[in-house]
Amino acid sequence: MPIANCLLAYWPPAVLPGAAAPRTSYSCRMPKHVLNTPSAPPALGPYSVAVEAAGLVFISGQVALDPATGDRAPDDVVAQTKQIMKNLEAILADVGLGFADVVKTTIFLADMGDFPKVNEIYGAAFTDQPPARSTVEVAALPGGFLVEIETIAAR
Repeated sequence: MPIANCLLAYWPPAVLPGAAAPRTSYSCRMPKHVLNTPSAPPALGPYSVAVEAAGLVFISGQVALDPATGDRAPDDVVAQTKQIMKNLEAILADVGLGFADVVKTTIFLADMGDFPKVNEIYGAAFTDQPPARSTVEVAALPGGFLVEIETIAAR
């Protein structure tokens, strides 16, 4: 990477007795790269399904669409969550990763009362060293879906 893309940062020594000597480091800008995800449902708006930057893969929130047909899963949180997890697995595979590489997820629920059902299906994918996760209830999801999951994975 050309040095012109890097910033030099300097930390002065702390004012406390026994503090470490001054340090310098380089911080390099890593350009984003839109990833090819042929197994994913197509983006429904002006966004990319998956983008990579600085060794992290950011997967946009997935809703329960069948990538082969474009059909939505039934209005049942279990069926929708299963389809989303299937889609996420396929997207991760498209970019050479798997559930073991996921470091953070965010689950959006139309009804927090569905949390136990979603958690059971979600948990089956992350049996060993599960990622960090946030789960929030939202007023509504696009298209009237009941659940949406976004994901961050690391190379």
